[in-house]
Amino acid sequence: MAINKLVIGLIFGGKSSEHEVSIKSARNIFAALNSSGNKKYYITMPIYIDKSGFWWDLKSSKSIILENEKDLIDKVSGKEPSNKLINLPKINEEIDIWFPTLHGPNGEDGVIQGLFKLTGKPFVGSGLLGSSLGMDKIAMKSIFESFNLPQAPYISLEKKNIQNTKYIQSLIKNIGKTINFPCFIKPANLGSSIGITKAYSEKELLNGINNAASFDHRIIIEKHINGRELECAVLGKSIMNTSIIGEVKFQSDWYNYEAKYNQGQSKIIIPADLNTEISNHIKKLAIQACKVINAYGLARVDFFYEESAQKVYINEVNTLPGFTNTSMYPMLWEASGLKLEKLVASLIEIARE
Repeated sequence: MAINKLVIGLIFGGKSSEHEVSIKSARNIFAALNSSGNKKYYITMPIYIDKSGFWWDLKSSKSIILENEKDLIDKVSGKEPSNKLINLPKINEEIDIWFPTLHGPNGEDGVIQGLFKLTGKPFVGSGLLGSSLGMDKIAMKSIFESFNLPQAPYISLEKKNIQNTKYIQSLIKNIGKTINFPCFIKPANLGSSIGITKAYSEKELLNGINNAASFDHRIIIEKHINGRELECAVLGKSIMNTSIIGEVKFQSDWYNYEAKYNQGQSKIIIPADLNTEISNHIKKLAIQACKVINAYGLARVDFFYEESAQKVYINEVNTLPGFTNTSMYPMLWEASGLKLEKLVASLIEIARE
């Protein structure tokens, strides 16, 4: 009996500082969709979006996935196509389900999700609201606060105010009262630890604010929680399931970009050494955090665990986590009994739901 294959539009690249991470994620997902167990059900069409935002044709996009991209990228570098979506109408006719692997702005903040919704085709991951709230750290933490979910104290500010001396003096005073040093300064809308600074002094704080402001006009400053870094993967929509808990340990002062994506810079422990009560509490908080911001499909929820006080703090919800070789989301599910081939198939079925 012939099987009607679903055509999966695998979107990757994008106008983001996480462009290279997206390509790595897409290659692993492409391989999983073309595994012996999946290729009889799916046809995968990779669609590459370059750093200018231009959507490439299917043939060129496949070359990127197959790692022959350097000559192609060099060939079009410097060109600025007038119609960056020129290939979308033709591509959309062939797609049954969109599978975005775009990280950062335009990819996991609701922008591409809105475009998918306009095409009338289902897509993997959260919708507009969950994506935008999950991407914007200030909005996300405001929602957590309104639902009394545990998190680190924070202060938000806007780029337009950082040249105001009185404002900065008041901010530093406020930080001394509520957050103190060390603290983290982050762009409100970015991932993969890009644009983040850990500050131990006023000078480092000011440098960190300027650094974050170069990536976003809204900035968040968070209290440093001296605790273990734990992560939990969530999968599902009407019914949400959680993975076992994993822990990240790293050689650097904090879990920065290099520690995340360079082999040997961090150590992942799955399962984390936790008692059953704390583990179940984290799983419950992971689902609550997703539900309050309307995130579904897939998400990775990050936590800080202050072991001496037995306190758990939600750090953030990542609504489109990475699928690279060092990414925690697929590793957590594999350790929970769901290999990558089955995981991507489950995500597609949830999208159809």
